[in-house]
Amino acid sequence: MVRGDRIACYSNLLLSVSIGFLLFSVVSSQIPLGSKLTVEENNCWVSSNGDYAVGFLNSSDQYIFGIRFNSIYIPSSEQTAIWTAGNVKVSSKAYFELSRSGEMILFDPATEKIAWQNKTGNASVESAVLLDNGNFVLLNRNKSAVWQSFESPSDTLLPGQSLSVGHTLRASSRDSLASYYSLVMNVSGEMQLRWDSTVIYWTVGGPSQPAVRSILGSDGILRLIDQRSKVVSSVYGEDYSDPDVKFRFLRLDSDGNLRMYSWKTNATSWTTVWQAVINQCDVFATCANQGICIFNASDSYVCQCPFRSTRDTNTKCLIPYKPTCESGSSMIRYDHMYLYGIYPPNKTVVQTNLQQCRSLCQKDPSCHAASFINNGTAQCHMMKSQYVGGQSDPSLGSITFVKTCSDPIAVLPAPVPAPRKVSQKICVACLLEVAAGSVVVFFMLQFGIGVYLFRRRKSMMQKSVPAHTVPNATGCIVLSYSEIKDLTDNFKKQIGQNVFEGVLPDTRLVAVKDLNASIEERRFRSAVLKIGSIYHKNLLRLDGYCCESGRRLLVYELAKYGSIDKCLEEPRMCKRLTWTKRIDICLSVARAISYLHTGCREFVSHGNLKCENVFLDEELEAKVSEFGLRTIQAEASSSGGLAETDVRDFGKMMVVLITGRQDADEACYWAYEKWVKAEREMAIDQRIEGGVDLEELERAFRIAFWCLQGDERMRPSMGEVVKVLEGTLSVDPPPPPFAYNQQRPPEDESLSESYSEL
Repeated sequence: MVRGDRIACYSNLLLSVSIGFLLFSVVSSQIPLGSKLTVEENNCWVSSNGDYAVGFLNSSDQYIFGIRFNSIYIPSSEQTAIWTAGNVKVSSKAYFELSRSGEMILFDPATEKIAWQNKTGNASVESAVLLDNGNFVLLNRNKSAVWQSFESPSDTLLPGQSLSVGHTLRASSRDSLASYYSLVMNVSGEMQLRWDSTVIYWTVGGPSQPAVRSILGSDGILRLIDQRSKVVSSVYGEDYSDPDVKFRFLRLDSDGNLRMYSWKTNATSWTTVWQAVINQCDVFATCANQGICIFNASDSYVCQCPFRSTRDTNTKCLIPYKPTCESGSSMIRYDHMYLYGIYPPNKTVVQTNLQQCRSLCQKDPSCHAASFINNGTAQCHMMKSQYVGGQSDPSLGSITFVKTCSDPIAVLPAPVPAPRKVSQKICVACLLEVAAGSVVVFFMLQFGIGVYLFRRRKSMMQKSVPAHTVPNATGCIVLSYSEIKDLTDNFKKQIGQNVFEGVLPDTRLVAVKDLNASIEERRFRSAVLKIGSIYHKNLLRLDGYCCESGRRLLVYELAKYGSIDKCLEEPRMCKRLTWTKRIDICLSVARAISYLHTGCREFVSHGNLKCENVFLDEELEAKVSEFGLRTIQAEASSSGGLAETDVRDFGKMMVVLITGRQDADEACYWAYEKWVKAEREMAIDQRIEGGVDLEELERAFRIAFWCLQGDERMRPSMGEVVKVLEGTLSVDPPPPPFAYNQQRPPEDESLSESYSEL
């Protein structure tokens, strides 16, 4: 031990018992600042009951840092990790330190980089402790928790640990890439298993009885709890309430399935007592790009690739078709098989019959495969990527068509036999009968084709548009320009700059934005797929798009009350924007931007956040629009796509909402002057009715001015902004926000005299 604060992990656990109370007194002590653990010393910190330990764990010739089981009842080979620091792997030279500033830092000298840190340097941390329930906690001088592993879970929940709305479990990776699987509590009160944040393949709970958190009990029951602390749904392990069970945990495994494990007295391994998805093939992308999932009688699965070419040496299972194949294409039919796109997880959904499904895919050069299903409504799911997954089972009623490039002719065709000589006599009567019959048939065919085309066009207009309403369909509606003109009544009602109101055939209102820009088709479609796959309660949903000739249009859901700037101008709506509602709007927008920055598979910058791009729905819930458009328009400057720019723009939007002044820059300088002079009440919008919470006002101004710091390195993350607005994170008075770039209006020279007063 070093300075009495490091505890070595003893391989001989009986030795820990033999030294009794001497060890207990050291283990139960708090861990002071400056304490360090290293891979080379193989030391760790242990809970007072000896059941849990914090330290390095071996992982395939590399190491991860985390919390593991340490009980004498569990052999070392089964002492699994229950929390890891970012799931990052480090070398044998790495060390973990509780720094003097109160941050947890995982440093790897092999890369000379910080592999992980928790950024609690400004939280007044004074010590740490590993509790007897496996929770690792950082404490301040008042012994209050400022950070804890229970609130920052990795892939596991322990008894007593809850998963609240906004928190996520993410499965550990099966390879060098980050895992796509996650478990979330969504804002509708449902607990969901997701792939790539957008594909939902398992759900428990529902909007009718919304839960705010789920908690694993020591009795082996996973409970969903509502705001009144009432249990609204429960999941039971096979051995729930069994007194012989010593330990339990719930883990999102690397295969995307959620399982509950238990350890009984005298056991030799962990027992699976419950799993969310019984048929592993129902887990999205179980086989990834290695084939189609086939579930067998032994409750396991195999991955097979039925359409791999015998000449293909690629280990991945890819659709054997390329749009550039010169020999034409053919469609191969597979009964009882369903495919879906993985990269990206999008598809085009059309309501049509089986033969038309096959024909549509074959005629579309970008279509690689199509799956036809009919669960009351006939649907054709077309995939435009060779990276697909899926499953095959005799119980499936779906039929799949896979497109392949036609093989070149391997042998010369058989010679055509010489025609036999026939009589030269001509039957004139026969010719007349044939000619008359042909004319009649011709006109009947023309009439029939005309009727068919008219009805088909009408049917397609009525049925293909609402494809996004299909359960689990993640693709946007692809609309022609003529369909855009129809649903907007030829762009009759303009509701914003290049934005027009429209009505879908199912009577839903939408907003159609004309980008009015020349954008390369491939880049446009790629960006739309990315934006269309993003879903959050406070993001305006992208329902469809048009990419025809040189026209580029986006179709969004329509928020009833329009943008915030219009609501501030309209007296009746402004009256409804009470202080509480304005703070709720700020919090909702902060959550949406935080999700774009850290909740998506890839970082997404808004790039143009302002009141004009935040809308209010019928419940006055904020909806952020036009996120990610800089990706499409490629207009971002060197800093325009960074998170810090969004943070600055959020600060401006927040000040506009508080003050009611529409000129954001002028409002920020004016509000800061009032705040510096302790006249914060004078800076609020005088039209606000019902009073203002002064504590919230001070907190709001502080975080807004932190967001406006001229030195972007001093700006908080959007995640930190969310916590401040929620009241779970304190915020210090900010330094002068405009001092760094010295870009303030000349009439505000008085501000410089006030800086010294801070």
